[in-house]
Amino acid sequence: MNGETRPKQLLHLVFGGELSRLDDVEFADLDTLDIVGIYPDYKSAYAAWRAKAQQTVDNARMRYFIVHLHRLLDPDATSRAAG
Repeated sequence: MNGETRPKQLLHLVFGGELSRLDDVEFADLDTLDIVGIYPDYKSAYAAWRAKAQQTVDNARMRYFIVHLHRLLDPDATSRAAG
C-alpha cells in the first residue's frame, strides 16, 4: 500500500420496475426488474436513482429504489455506530 486511505465502502443498490398497484410495493413482472447498479456511497446511488426516476416520470407505475446493502451486509454496524 502507498499510505492512501480509502473511504469506507457503504454499498448501495439501485433498482426498479413497474408496480402491480400504485398503493403497494409489488412488482408486475420480476423478470423485467431494472438493476441499475451497485454504488460505493449514497451520493452516487442517489444520482443514479434520480436519473432513472426522471427518465420514467411519465409511467406512474414505474418506481426506483435505493437499498442500503451495507446495512444488510453488516447489520450490527448501525447499532455499534449509535452506541
